[in-house]
Amino acid sequence: MIRILASVRTWGEMVRFSHSLFALPFAVLATFLAARPRLPTAGQLGLILLCMVAARSAAMTFNRIADARLDAANPRTAGRPLPTGRITPRAARVFLVVSCALFVVGCAGFWLAYANRWPLILSLPVLGVLCVYSYTKRWTRWSHLLLGAAIALSPVAAWIAISPATLGLSAVLLMIAVTFWIGGFDIIYACQDVDFDRRAGLYSLPASFGIARALWIARAFHAATAAALLGAGRSAGLGALYFVGVGCVAALLVIENALVRPSDLRRVNLAFFTVNGVVGLVLGGLGVLDVCLHIGSSP
Repeated sequence: MIRILASVRTWGEMVRFSHSLFALPFAVLATFLAARPRLPTAGQLGLILLCMVAARSAAMTFNRIADARLDAANPRTAGRPLPTGRITPRAARVFLVVSCALFVVGCAGFWLAYANRWPLILSLPVLGVLCVYSYTKRWTRWSHLLLGAAIALSPVAAWIAISPATLGLSAVLLMIAVTFWIGGFDIIYACQDVDFDRRAGLYSLPASFGIARALWIARAFHAATAAALLGAGRSAGLGALYFVGVGCVAALLVIENALVRPSDLRRVNLAFFTVNGVVGLVLGGLGVLDVCLHIGSSP
């Protein structure tokens, strides 16, 4: 039992299962919005969860495989499972294939159970986008924004899985919000690796422009996030609870950016892991509750 728990912990560290909390609430919110004027079924929610976890696991595993040599050379990441040998490259590749297969199976479930072929048709292109991100830091300093765009496919993909015919402005604005949110906090996270990125010839905004300027870009990204969330709420006709959530998110993003200064990066992990986890849960939770209350009060 101890070995099993240790193995689960190692794989959890490998793919960062906890990071699924970043984008998952936005995908769930999009699911509830797309299902209106009804609630999504348990089967639909289950397939969305399966696809989200599988896609996230595939993307992170591919990233760890692609960056294995870089991680081994970087003192901050040298202790990760692949560089230390706690997970072998072969095991990682097997896990990648299994994760991709589960994602495709989840997408196929929408065709088999709900006569919606679009998730299956788009499954391989989505996996391609998620994996290609791993190489963007080798050729563009804007890799943070590309990461955000890849993860931001989640609310649009969820909407397509539930109701492709109603895909519109609300889903696009949610995608924009997630793109700039993820991009902003990835800039903050990348501040830890400025020296290594410059030595290794990797691109990032902190390495290219310096930490101080990069942090201002992160703040601008997060201001765009708040604006897009407001627009999404207005476009979707959401109520007070959702906008309370947007206000909480704006406050949390201010706190996140205040935690990190060019001369003090000690609280990067607090800003990255804790604050961002709360951002997703608050907005997703209040947004879903708002949708449910409006559906429940409809004649």
